[in-house]
Amino acid sequence: MLAYALRRVLLAIPVLLVVSVVVFSLLYLTPGDPALVMAGDQATPDQIARIRLELGLDQPPVVRFAAWIWRVLHGDLGQSIFSGQPVALLIGQRLEPTLSLLAASVLTSTLLGVPLGIAAAERQGGIVDRGLSILVATSYSVPVFVSGYILAFLFASKLHWLPVEGFTPISDGLVGYLRSLVLPTLTLSLLFGSLLASVTRASVLETLSQDYIRTAAAKGAGRLRILFGHALKNAAVPIVTVIGGGVATLIGGAVVIENVFAIPGLGTATVDAILHRDYPVIQGIVLLTSTGYVLVNLAVDLTYVVLDPRIRY
Repeated sequence: MLAYALRRVLLAIPVLLVVSVVVFSLLYLTPGDPALVMAGDQATPDQIARIRLELGLDQPPVVRFAAWIWRVLHGDLGQSIFSGQPVALLIGQRLEPTLSLLAASVLTSTLLGVPLGIAAAERQGGIVDRGLSILVATSYSVPVFVSGYILAFLFASKLHWLPVEGFTPISDGLVGYLRSLVLPTLTLSLLFGSLLASVTRASVLETLSQDYIRTAAAKGAGRLRILFGHALKNAAVPIVTVIGGGVATLIGGAVVIENVFAIPGLGTATVDAILHRDYPVIQGIVLLTSTGYVLVNLAVDLTYVVLDPRIRY
């Protein structure tokens, strides 16, 4: 297991290197002079020259990349063109809302989706199974921002149970923190939870058709023991795969949902940076989210060994 884990970690290094090259290239893939694009149409020649100097555009690309990656490894992501703040500081200020939303969405989707998928598989063709089919079709037919507006209108504007927008840091109180996360978490969980439930149903159904399940039933094993002791354990690999892959879906959804509920996270920071053509901020956020996604996939790969000891490659 240790050798497998070491191989997976070593394989993640070139992936991170490729991600770094792509993120670095974002600035230079834009049409025209990057300094002129960042400075804006009203910039003076002196301002453009200053930006060119700060970006090192007078140096070869390899030298610029080496200098950039060296600064990144030391925690220096550059400075925001729009606000003048260090990008690392700006990201740090926006990190808590996004991480809280992603963690709450993954947890909620897993706690609701996996049991729902198991129940649908256990009573195939029953009311839970048919209800799951309707839920999946509905959640994928309605855009996530529309679901967010509907939930905000119902639970915030009409019933006044929850705040309609904003985010309360956990340092300001646990109750306010949790209340500010309910609506955006529920919005994302409707999409990801229904997908997870559907995959869980299919995986458990496939496992229940195996010979060893029939053997366990013939030996007198109870239904719950068969479901949770045999079927779910052996169906866990595709479920974990979907949970890991769902992080990308949730990151994309968080960009939309944070703007719907006015949450000051990385999603709204990304939109603001794009509108202001603040490329250092865009580079920093894309690098952070891409690295996080690579690390999540690495964790999923390592989890495979725990779930199924036969996996070694």
